[in-house]
Amino acid sequence: MDMVAEVRAFNRFYTAVIGMLRSGMHNSPYSLTEARVLFELNRHDADRDAGREDGEVEVGEIKRELGLDGGYLSRVLTRLEGDGLVRRERSVADARRQVAALTPQGRETFAQLDERSDAEVRTLLDGLAEEDRARLVGAMAAIREILGERPLPLPYVLRPPRPGDLGWVVHRHGALYAREYGWGPDFEALVARISADYLDHLTDPGQAGWIAEVDGRRVGCVFCVRKSDTTAQLRLLLVEPSARGMGIGARLVQECLAFARDAGYRDIMLWTRDNLTAARRIYDGAGFKLTGAEPGAGFNEEYWERPL
Repeated sequence: MDMVAEVRAFNRFYTAVIGMLRSGMHNSPYSLTEARVLFELNRHDADRDAGREDGEVEVGEIKRELGLDGGYLSRVLTRLEGDGLVRRERSVADARRQVAALTPQGRETFAQLDERSDAEVRTLLDGLAEEDRARLVGAMAAIREILGERPLPLPYVLRPPRPGDLGWVVHRHGALYAREYGWGPDFEALVARISADYLDHLTDPGQAGWIAEVDGRRVGCVFCVRKSDTTAQLRLLLVEPSARGMGIGARLVQECLAFARDAGYRDIMLWTRDNLTAARRIYDGAGFKLTGAEPGAGFNEEYWERPL
């Protein structure tokens, strides 16, 4: 019940933030639903360049996309049609169906609403620190994904670590592996020591790290450090659950291998645990071979190696 109350509290808060309680959206005479109908018609209007006649869309399609009652949608369209923003007519292909499209005045009205909406969001974001803006947008993306929206695949980028990234590495290792495997503070302390050792040797040309980002959000990491003069060690490979399946883990390992080879190492090794099955598949696919194992608390500690 506490979770129900939290969701309802968020809904009340956010509807006030975006102005849903005002009589009109963005200082216009149009409600949120009317503005959304204009948005959908404008989105389909862009299909004119793809050969769709005058950007027409079936009214039933709008009903399905917005989840509106048919009678309510009809009243909304009647209001917009009366203001000269929308035209409705019978479909040429099927007279049983009704199609709708924006008029030139409707396109102009939507452009004004869209511009005002952008301005309001910019004002909201401008009042936040850069880190808070990233957290806000990331949380919004998480809400959309968790509640069922399937976003288009986004490209990812790999970059060197920046100040603050190693703190994120420790935090995400501790939080993720505690949730997924029940590992406690000893593991998080180990990650903190590895991260501190990396920072203590930033000038070592034989080590490097990579942070993976999707849409500006950190979603993965890996590090290559010096085990000996001839052997590199791959450490701290992690990919966030939201970014798994995109090939990021395999790409991070390949970056690590390429760096170790260019740095003059003859071989590379890594340490992992036998219950990290996804990581073990990546290592196997990258040419690593299991060379040793030791029993641990509920798992086996494994050592993998490969020549470069």
